[in-house]
Amino acid sequence: MLITPGFKVGKDGLEKAFDQHLTGKPGAKRVEVTARGKIVRELTTRPDTPGNPIKLTIDAGLQEYAGRRLATQSGSVVVIDCANGDVLAMASMPSFDPNSFSDGISQLEWAMLSQDDHVPLRNKTLQGLYPPGSTVKPMVALALLEAGVGPQETIGCSGAIRVGNTLFHCHKRRGHGAVNMRTAIAQSCDIYFYQMAQRVGMDRIAEMARRCGMGQRFDLPFPSQSYGTVPDPAWKEKKYNQKWQVYDTVNATIGQGYMLINPLQMAVMAARLATGKQLMPNFLHGAKRPAPASVGASDEHLAVIRDAMSAVVNGGGTGGAARMAIPDVLIAGKTGTAQVRRITMAERRGGVRRDASLAFKLRDHALFQGFAPFDNPRYAVACIIEHGGHMIRNEDAPMIASDTLSYLFDPKKATEKLETLEKGWGGTPTERQAGQMAAFRLARAIEKGEVPPPAAANGSDAAEPDNGAAAPAPPASNESDAL
Repeated sequence: MLITPGFKVGKDGLEKAFDQHLTGKPGAKRVEVTARGKIVRELTTRPDTPGNPIKLTIDAGLQEYAGRRLATQSGSVVVIDCANGDVLAMASMPSFDPNSFSDGISQLEWAMLSQDDHVPLRNKTLQGLYPPGSTVKPMVALALLEAGVGPQETIGCSGAIRVGNTLFHCHKRRGHGAVNMRTAIAQSCDIYFYQMAQRVGMDRIAEMARRCGMGQRFDLPFPSQSYGTVPDPAWKEKKYNQKWQVYDTVNATIGQGYMLINPLQMAVMAARLATGKQLMPNFLHGAKRPAPASVGASDEHLAVIRDAMSAVVNGGGTGGAARMAIPDVLIAGKTGTAQVRRITMAERRGGVRRDASLAFKLRDHALFQGFAPFDNPRYAVACIIEHGGHMIRNEDAPMIASDTLSYLFDPKKATEKLETLEKGWGGTPTERQAGQMAAFRLARAIEKGEVPPPAAANGSDAAEPDNGAAAPAPPASNESDAL
C-alpha cells in the first residue's frame, strides 16, 4: 500500500507542465496479511523519493505586491527584466485560493467564483485578449520612422478625419492643432496616426508589430495561452475572404479593430522598445538562451521613440499619473484606452456617455506599458484593467504600473503607500475575498429563506429628507487623463 495516501498531481499552469519533474515516487510497503486483512508482518519498505525542485524567475515579493496593487479591479500586471527577458511578476486579479480546489471546493465557493463578473478563474495575463488601444502608438511610430517618415514632419489635427464615408475622431474633440511624432505620442493624437499610417500601409506596421512581440507564440510552460492578433491584408483575406480596406488600417493603427494582445505580449513589447532587442519571456531561473536578435530598428529611431514615451509621463502627456516618486528614476510609457462598444454618431452629437454611467461590461479597458529607468531601461511593465474606464486615479493602469516598478527601487516606500491605500479598499485581497464570501453566503441564505432579509430603514430610525432641501452634490470626478 502507498505510504502517502491522497497522492496529488499538477492540474494546471506550471505544476501541470513540470509535473513529472516535480513529482517524486511515493513510498510503499509489502506486508503479509491474514484472510481478514490484518497485517501480520512487514516484508519490505520503499521510502518516498522526493521530486526535483524548480527555481523560477518570479520575485515573490514583487508578485505579491503586484497582485495587491491591482486593488479592487479586474486586471493584470506583468514585469519583465530588460537584461534577459526574465518574467519577475505576472499577477492576475481577482484570484482564488488554489487550496480550495486541491482539498475539494464547496458548491457555495464555486458559485461565487464562477458568477463573478471580474472572472477570478481566468488567468488574464495569458488567457485574456484585449484591443491594445493607444499603447501601440510607439510601435507604430517606430514603423513609420523605418518607412522614412521624419520625426519632425507635422500634420494638422482638427479633431476628426473622413476616411471613405466614415468620420474618424480624435479623442480631443477640438483637435491638437499642428503635431509632430513626439507630440502625437505624448498627447496620444489619433489623427496623426490615421494620416501617417495611410502613407506607409498596414504591411509595414504589422511587420513591426510582430517584431515587437505582438501575436507571437512564446514557448512557455503553460498549457493554456491566448496569442492575440496582428491583422494585415493577407490575414483578412485568409480569415474572412475579404479585401483589406483603408479603414482597417486606420482602426489598427490606434490598436482597435481586429488587433488583440495579451498582457504578457504587451510587457514584451515594452521591453523590446526599451532595449531594441527581441527579448523572449522566460520563467526558469538560469535558463540558457541564445542572444536576442535586433527588432530591426536603428538606435537613432529607438531614441526618438523612448524620448516621446518619456514625454507621455514626464513632459505633460497623457500619462502624468505614472510619474514615479523615486529620486532620479524616470519612467517612460504609453497609456491606452480600448473601446469595447461602438459609439454612434447620434451619441457623439448628444455627448458621449462617460464610463461611470455604463454597465461594467460596456466600459473601456484601461492600459499602460512602459519601462524604467527611462535613460537606462532595467525593467518593463504592462498593466491592463478590464473595463476600468480610467475612472479611479489610484486604481488606474498608469499609477498601478508605476507603483509596481517603484517596489523594485524602494520596496519599503512602495509598501507603505500600498498599505495606506488598502485601508480605503477594504483591506488586503484575502480580507476582501473573505468579506465577499460572507456577503455571498448571506445572500444565498436570504434567497433560500433560511434567514430574514435585513430590516429596511423606517421613520423611527431614519429621518425623512426635506423635500425642499438641495440634493447632495455628486462626488468629484477622479478620472485619469490616460488615453
